[in-house]
Amino acid sequence: MQQKAILPVLDVRELQAGGERKQKFLDELAEAARTVGFFYVSGHELCRLQQQVLQLSKRFFDLPLNDKLAVEMVKSPHFRGYTRFQGELTQGKPDRREQFDIMGEQARVHFDNSDPQWWQLVGPNQWPQALPELQPVLTAYQDALTELTVSLLRAFSEALQQPRDSFADNLSQPYTHTKLIRYPGSDDASDRQGVGAHKDPGYLTIVTQDEHSGLEVLKDHEGWVAVPPLDGAVVVNIGELLELASDGYLRATYHRVVTPPAGIDRYSCAFFVAPQLDSVVPLLELPAHLKDQALGPSADPDNPLFYQVGENVLKGRLRSHPDVAQAHYFGKAS
Repeated sequence: MQQKAILPVLDVRELQAGGERKQKFLDELAEAARTVGFFYVSGHELCRLQQQVLQLSKRFFDLPLNDKLAVEMVKSPHFRGYTRFQGELTQGKPDRREQFDIMGEQARVHFDNSDPQWWQLVGPNQWPQALPELQPVLTAYQDALTELTVSLLRAFSEALQQPRDSFADNLSQPYTHTKLIRYPGSDDASDRQGVGAHKDPGYLTIVTQDEHSGLEVLKDHEGWVAVPPLDGAVVVNIGELLELASDGYLRATYHRVVTPPAGIDRYSCAFFVAPQLDSVVPLLELPAHLKDQALGPSADPDNPLFYQVGENVLKGRLRSHPDVAQAHYFGKAS
């Protein structure tokens, strides 16, 4: 059963309508991003692909273990492929999930020891031979999510009274990352970490949920609140690099996923976008009245943010997947 939405629901058809309807959308978008950093988006064509993606996700995780291990992430220096249950860490603690990750499909880059190590992130995906239908559908979904992200970033530029293409220079080849996730249920009350509390590192995150709730966001004065699934909508949240670019006006917020009860498997698809790896985060010059409302980018001494995008992305990958770091990055997982 679906629960009532506790976040703003923004229909992108209002953005496309122009005029007063567009301006109302921009105002609501800016307010949601400034105050909580999370909102629902409806009215986009990608919403028609949601159920197909989730069904294929279930079929992938139902494959025999050996078929999934054939594309295990530890085989990929680009951090792509299958991760076993509790194979990814958040805040140094294993998450109770298994997952399958892809990024943009690219040829591997040849580089030498004088080049930045983050160039090793560029490369091909691993695809399961036992489920050939997955590649075209998941690739199409990633493309649709990328298109929505670009539209939202243009909207943010306009809402912050910036040139419409403020982010265009570092989005010609954005770093896209799509993750299919299965959260198996458990009755162990001592460990409910589906995903530990964290902020996302890129520009924007878009989450597709099945019918089961589990995503929670930390709201001011309210504590942890559930972000339930909503038919025909996805959940969007601000990443740290967008907060950095807007001097804290756009807000990256802590969120987590709670393990479902025993007997229930929860499935979701998370999509992350960062600027292209060889770029630097732009710093927007906000008008005075907007700058006065900005909280300033938050600082975490245990997770410093880098303006150089590749450094930022690699840092997060190494911390989350120490096995891949050990296998391909000489153990530099700190």
